[in-house]
Amino acid sequence: MDIYQSHPIQALIEGNSYVGRGIVLGLTPSGDRAVAAYFIMGRSANSRNRVFTVKDGEVFTEPYDASKVVDPSLIIYAAIRQWENRLIVTNGNQTDTIYDGLAAGKHFAEALESRCFEPDGPNFTPRISGVFSLDANAPRYEMSILKSIDAEGSDCARFTFAYPAKAGLGHFIHTYVCDGNPIPTFQGEPERIATEDDIDVFTNALWQALDADNKISLYVRYTDLSTGAKNERLVNKHE
Repeated sequence: MDIYQSHPIQALIEGNSYVGRGIVLGLTPSGDRAVAAYFIMGRSANSRNRVFTVKDGEVFTEPYDASKVVDPSLIIYAAIRQWENRLIVTNGNQTDTIYDGLAAGKHFAEALESRCFEPDGPNFTPRISGVFSLDANAPRYEMSILKSIDAEGSDCARFTFAYPAKAGLGHFIHTYVCDGNPIPTFQGEPERIATEDDIDVFTNALWQALDADNKISLYVRYTDLSTGAKNERLVNKHE
């Protein structure tokens, strides 16, 4: 068993009908661009009624049909923001919590101390988050998952993972292991993936691997570490 093997992103998703929401952070094989991706899936009509939009460099989830929104509290939020040279990616409104925490001088994990998993029992969907420090000399990223410690949602277990960015390597964390009732939450460390230099190759591989019925939206950003220039792709099932 090669514990250091990096898998193509599609190999970790194909055939799995519901991995939920997912975050990828990493570095291109050329070593000059930061990779960040976020996708959402949904089973209910309320969850599926969404699109990604980009406003002033920030990514938001928004209703596709505002007249059909039932409960916006857990499905409408800023998914990607940037504070100075740190790119924030999350699956909920903890994006703003992290942004405010960094601005106040807090560390990533410290900023999340006021948050826990989502109040959607019996699933208790984990809050997954990532921050990429876009430092050309020492790029690095952190990932976090806040999840219920038991089936009753009695308390929050907190896990933070810190990585030096390495060329060709990325890490993938998602909310669920697979579909179920209740839906089993992600287990273990973020999964190792092989990145791509071509943003279109990576975007297409990820989008095509997601379950056709349950996928909703995908956003991918490559950031040049020396110039800060960004290249982005946005895919919405509802166009």
